[in-house]
Parts: sequence; C-alpha cells; structure tokens
Amino acid sequence: MSLHYIEHGNKNAPLLVFIHGGGVSSWMWDKQVEYFSSYHCLVPDLPDHGKSRSHFFSIDQSAQSIIELIEEKANGKQIHVVGFSLGAQILIAILSKKPTLIDSAIINSALVRPIPFANILIKSLMITYPLIQNRTFSKLQARSMYIDQKYFETYYQESCRLTKDDFERIMKENMSFTIPETFKKAKSKILVTVGEKEKRIMKKSLVDITNSNSNCKGVVIPKVGHGFSLANPKLFNKFIEGWFKQGTLLDDLRKGN
Repeated sequence: MSLHYIEHGNKNAPLLVFIHGGGVSSWMWDKQVEYFSSYHCLVPDLPDHGKSRSHFFSIDQSAQSIIELIEEKANGKQIHVVGFSLGAQILIAILSKKPTLIDSAIINSALVRPIPFANILIKSLMITYPLIQNRTFSKLQARSMYIDQKYFETYYQESCRLTKDDFERIMKENMSFTIPETFKKAKSKILVTVGEKEKRIMKKSLVDITNSNSNCKGVVIPKVGHGFSLANPKLFNKFIEGWFKQGTLLDDLRKGN
C-alpha cells in the first residue's frame, strides 16, 4: 500500500521522517519541515487522513507502508523518525518490525495501555460523531490540540471528510494498541516524551515504553498537554535536533521555557 507523502530538503542529507497523529495530516509538521530544511524530510499522510483517503487505516499496515517508504528513500543514510500520538504508536510498530532500520526515534505521546471498556467508550463517541462537522465543536477540539487559526480550516475540512467508519476504525486501533514483544529488540536511540498536562494513562504509557527497551530515555515535557510540536514548535525543533545530533536535552526544556 503506497501512501501520499511530501518530500522536502536536501536529498543527500540524513533522512528525517515525521508521522502525524490522528485527525490531522502532514500539515501538522509544516514548522518542522521548514526548520529542518538541511535534512531530507519525508512526511506521509496516514490512511484515512489527508490525501491517503483511498486506504483503510491500521497501525500494522501503516507501519509496513512507512518501512517500505523509508527503505526506498534511505540509500544508506542516517534515519531519524518522529511520531506523535497515533503516529507514535506506528513508530513503535516500525521499531518492533525492523529493529535495526532507524538510527534515532522520538516517540511523542503514545498510548500503549488499552483503554478499559473501549468498545463501550467508542459506542458513546459514535453518538457524538455528527459534532465533527460542527465548526464550534471543531474549534474547541482544535484548541485542545494547539491547532492555531492558520490551520483550523484545513483541520476542519479534513475532519468533515472523515466517515463514521473511518472514525470508528481509527479509534479502535488507537485504544487497543499495546507494545509488541519485539520492541525490546529495537537498536535505535529512542526518546519517549509526554506532556506534563496529559492524562495519567499517557504518563503510565511512557513508563511502560521506557521499561520495554533499554535504549529508551523518558522525558515529561513541562507545562504542555497533548501536542508539544504544535504548542511550542520552536522549542520542539531545538529539542529534537539536540537529541538527533548529540543525544542531549535542552536546559530550557527542563525549566519549561
């Protein structure tokens, strides 16, 4: 299954892949693509998102498709991958399928504990599905994800194209995801992050991930909820750049600046 993707930067430089979260698409990484213009950036649209609308979403198949894209473009270069939320779950699946493919990875806000009574919760969410096409509701959702006015219309239009079946399929995949047994074999340098203001289950997920692979380092991002890259893109960019280049973290991050 081939995914729609955008490609930017220096094609002779290290490969930098960004995997977006659920309900958004490749545009969520615009400020990262702009900042990392000296890298070879790849930003796919996941199935049921953006311009990859002809495919049905699954975490496993999305991981396989991105592996194939990376292998096509890498040409022996260093490979760095950043995943957010649903995209972070896919990154965990990629690391589990191909333990030696990626040099360094950032797993940002990945849920790895199945939601209790998920089927009941999903049924209740399906009742509210029509609200997706309500602009006022969408503005509240966008605000909670740090989506600013510049991107709201794109977010809203993409949300309106999400069918009820798409929505249910994505929710089921997200809420049932667990860490694959083979994740412990991943050889990458792995940074796992979660926002200080995120739910307890997300913070517990960070602990689960870091305990599952000795190459992981976990960090709680001060003063932010679900969406570090959108909430403070300048700090996020410097943060991940330091991790890719030196494996270090910013002093400013520890202070919450």
